[in-house]
Amino acid sequence: MARRSRYITPAGEQALRDELHYLWKERRPEVTQRVREAAALGDRSENAEYIYGKKQLREIDRRVRFLTKRLDELSVVDRLPDDTSRVFFGAWVTLETQDGEEREYRLVGPDEFDLEQGLLSVDSPLARALLGKREDDEVILDTPQGRDEYIVAAIRYDSVG
Repeated sequence: MARRSRYITPAGEQALRDELHYLWKERRPEVTQRVREAAALGDRSENAEYIYGKKQLREIDRRVRFLTKRLDELSVVDRLPDDTSRVFFGAWVTLETQDGEEREYRLVGPDEFDLEQGLLSVDSPLARALLGKREDDEVILDTPQGRDEYIVAAIRYDSVG
């Protein structure tokens, strides 16, 4: 697996912390109680509720371990870059395609990307091609489907987060 960037926005970090809290303080105790009740019914080897509950607990524990480790290694980017006229982590970038269509993306960490919301992982090929660009710069991206060309139409930064 490719090494992932350790950068994250404050909102992304909070979302991971919220998920960890939910899994550890709410979801796991709820599933543990259901497993306890299923175990009290008798033969565990043929008890689907018990078997499924144990599987859920393993999945929850795996995710909790991942989140705990990941949160320890992340660096929260909570300040604007010195040069806001260039594309860096956290920037909102409006791209114009060859067809004149505009698309807007925000460069975020790999733990928070969501293309439907316009959140593009800084590790993606497009984001790597955008880093350091200015308005009106051309961005060329070779893809399996062919070459994509864009013009950086606008760059903006939210205050922080």
